[in-house]
Amino acid sequence: MAHWLLLITNLPGRNQTLRMRLWRALKATGSASLRDGAYLLPASESARRVFEAQAAEIQSAGGSTTILLFEAESPLQHQGFEALFDRAADYQEIMARLTALRRKLAKLDEPAARRGLEALRRDMAQVVSGDFFPGASRQQVEGALADVDAALAARFSPNEPHAVHGRIPRRIPGDYRGRTWATRERLWIDRVCSAWLIRRFIDPKATFLWLKRVKDCPKSALGFDFDGATFSHVDAKVTFEVLIASFGLEHDPGLARLAGLVHFLDVGGVPIPEAAGLAAIVTGARALHHDDTVLLDTVTPVLDSLYAHYSLPEQV
Repeated sequence: MAHWLLLITNLPGRNQTLRMRLWRALKATGSASLRDGAYLLPASESARRVFEAQAAEIQSAGGSTTILLFEAESPLQHQGFEALFDRAADYQEIMARLTALRRKLAKLDEPAARRGLEALRRDMAQVVSGDFFPGASRQQVEGALADVDAALAARFSPNEPHAVHGRIPRRIPGDYRGRTWATRERLWIDRVCSAWLIRRFIDPKATFLWLKRVKDCPKSALGFDFDGATFSHVDAKVTFEVLIASFGLEHDPGLARLAGLVHFLDVGGVPIPEAAGLAAIVTGARALHHDDTVLLDTVTPVLDSLYAHYSLPEQV
């Protein structure tokens, strides 16, 4: 039978500010309240860190805390604890919003549609972070979210590449310097991040062509992120990940974490906290700049900063 962690708190006096801050912080982590001052989580190292952080704040304010690790005394009690973490109602609310967005998608311009989708992704990520016992509801909403994402891409980013099956050959970096690289115009996440990756790590003197029609790609150019391009989706990898694998950059921790972000925003998958922020920035940049070279230059400092952040040692 699974273990549980219990945080018991005794707050000083009538400190409503501390009480509200504690409640909001624990609610954000998905903690269940057994009663006033008693909070429950399935036992894990991350759960212990959450409770220890809140305990430290309470103790610094003059309160007292106790953290207990225990097992449910019976299967019935265990089921009762699990029921406290049922997220079905949260998933139903997101599903209703997804359905509404899908109905009005044809009437929305791109910035409004992407804002709506990213708000749903952000809220979905919050629910998933506190869904310790996932089931059919989560799978259903994840599927619906992918459907809306595909519908949005079909309208605003046509000609998205189809993944091919095969081995990703290792490339010799020296053969790809000072080259012309080409992709579809009106850059979105995978393309703008791939262009950043090319210029930052593969070909610092790269020249870019933004194609209205991919069939107009010059034979001398290196195409990326379209069907038939030299670099595009392979199996489960998006173009950004394929470029990383092609040039032996897999062991760079900053790029590995950035790849997870690009993958999630391009084809879905494991939610990433920074996803909504990057999508909002790129959406805004697209609205401001119709010149893709200016768009890339605008987004580059953001990606530089994300890469620097992701390159820092992860907190454990």
